[in-house]
Amino acid sequence: MSAVPESPSRPTVTEREARQVAEAAREQDWRKPSFAKELFLGRFRLDLIHPHPLPADEDAQRGEEFLAKLRDFCETKIDGATIERDARIPDEVITGLKELGALGMKIDTKYGGLGLTQVYYNKALALVGSASPAIGALLSAHQSIGVPQPLKIFGTREQKETFLPRCARTDISAFLLTEPDVGSDPARLATTAVPDGEDYVLDGVKLWTTNGVVADLLVVMARVPRSEGHRGGITAFVVEASSEGVTVENRNAFMGLRGLENGVTRFHRVRVPASHRIGEEGHGLKIALTTLNTGRLSLPAMCVGSGKWCLKIAREWSAAREQWGKPVALHEAVGSKIAFIAATTFALEAVVDLSSQMADEDRNDIRIEAALAKLYGSEMACLMADELVQIRGGRGFETAESLRARGERAVPAEQMLRDLRINRIFEGSTEIMHLLIAREAVDAHLSVAGDLIDPEKSLGDKARAGAGAGLFYAKWLPKLVAGPGQLPGSYHEFKHGIDLSPHLRYVERTSRKLARSTFYAMSRWQGKMETKQGFLGRIVDIGAELFAMSATCVRAELLRGRGENGREAYQLADAFCRQSRIRVEELFGRLWSNTDDVDRKVVKGVLSGTYEWLEQGVIDPSDDGPWIADATPGPSRRENLHRPIR
Repeated sequence: MSAVPESPSRPTVTEREARQVAEAAREQDWRKPSFAKELFLGRFRLDLIHPHPLPADEDAQRGEEFLAKLRDFCETKIDGATIERDARIPDEVITGLKELGALGMKIDTKYGGLGLTQVYYNKALALVGSASPAIGALLSAHQSIGVPQPLKIFGTREQKETFLPRCARTDISAFLLTEPDVGSDPARLATTAVPDGEDYVLDGVKLWTTNGVVADLLVVMARVPRSEGHRGGITAFVVEASSEGVTVENRNAFMGLRGLENGVTRFHRVRVPASHRIGEEGHGLKIALTTLNTGRLSLPAMCVGSGKWCLKIAREWSAAREQWGKPVALHEAVGSKIAFIAATTFALEAVVDLSSQMADEDRNDIRIEAALAKLYGSEMACLMADELVQIRGGRGFETAESLRARGERAVPAEQMLRDLRINRIFEGSTEIMHLLIAREAVDAHLSVAGDLIDPEKSLGDKARAGAGAGLFYAKWLPKLVAGPGQLPGSYHEFKHGIDLSPHLRYVERTSRKLARSTFYAMSRWQGKMETKQGFLGRIVDIGAELFAMSATCVRAELLRGRGENGREAYQLADAFCRQSRIRVEELFGRLWSNTDDVDRKVVKGVLSGTYEWLEQGVIDPSDDGPWIADATPGPSRRENLHRPIR
């Protein structure tokens, strides 16, 4: 057996190289239609989402039966206050969830799972997450990004037969990509997997390993060095958490999700059989991104559950609390907040259910829809929780335990705000999601004109790109001038007492305006477009609002057609669309009238110390430790905190 070489130091990469790694990992082709992609191109394809797709009767029955069992378990076995106080999910609760089959909600029945659809999996997460957000995070990390999902898509038959039955009933899994000095820039990944005979040998340190403290199985992303017979690159592996050389060095603590089993995991000469490699060498990031296409939907699903709870508390409290002779809900300043929570909760559920059902049907490419759902859900849920705290006043800032101690209802509003805050960072921060979605939104432009704005392309390449772009834009640009949104009778089927058709006409007109704005920006900034992150973020936010408006109207019509609170659904859809249109117009105004340029100048001044005098007069309570922990490969010098639950 050959000697295993020492792990190389962290790769040094340029900005261009980092972008090339990210670009190579994304799906290049669009084999199926995408409602959101078309929306960004100025084409409002309502036919792709209306009539609203529905689950098969058998899937719905199986899902509803499990939800009933899960609700009973949540009501009788889960004490969210205890989990918050002790910062730990009791072992017996996790054992009960295993027995219920909750670990295998998305795993096929032939492997011992429940075989739930994405729609009912998300409903289950919303339910259990409302009982304890920490449990929702545990189940989501296990199934949405842990071992089951990548194996479902990329695993071999042997891998599925070996690992999926374990994941369905007994084994908790975790996903390990982030490192102390590597977040959304995986090109600098330092953990290595060096081929050695029939094995790979892993060395490195992983940070923020959700479920890592209690996990039995790990999905680990590591860099395989290029060598004879090995193409190398970032590669995915299934690793037994009990393997020699795997050490959980720390259980991390956070402002929210206090029961989260999130840690730091070190690998020192950990041997992993080649048969545990998922996919080919170098395909790790592609596997991760593809897994997240539907995996991201779990997070906004739990945001929907949070919105429903915020609405319930806002309704009950605002009816009971009186100010100046009437319930506070009837004061406009409070009432507008309640209206925002109600309308936005309806919209988030519409976005998640529509995206989930589209994922189940697999007729559409939903990579943008899922990303928009994650982005929009995480941002709006935080706003709703913040508004609830404001509605509750001082009681909103007070802990549930303190409220209970002095004889009032123990409402954990401040905990909800803390727990939700991580969602703007989890599974791609808002800033990264803006860039990821923007890249997909301009994909058609880069496909035909990318060489024109690439400084490294030859004049011949640019000439050929110019000819192709000319043909594309000659056909595309005239279609952005007029459309159904300018015809008063368009979308008349959405008029039933309350008229939602004007909102759909607005979406159609605005999608064309959005496409024109994107084209103008590309023409103006060309190769510098990727640096205009403020502009791109606003473009994406407009698209998110348009997607949410579309989903909301389609859901309202579905409920009306089924006789399920149709009138009230139309009211909520109308309210949301009116609120959303105001936000869209503000975002359009800020596309061209903003402080982006002056902000960049201030940032340069801050970094150079120009404004350091402004920091005087305070005490910094931080200690003087390093900003980023040392992650040098080598044996662990700490106690192993790994705590498998059996």
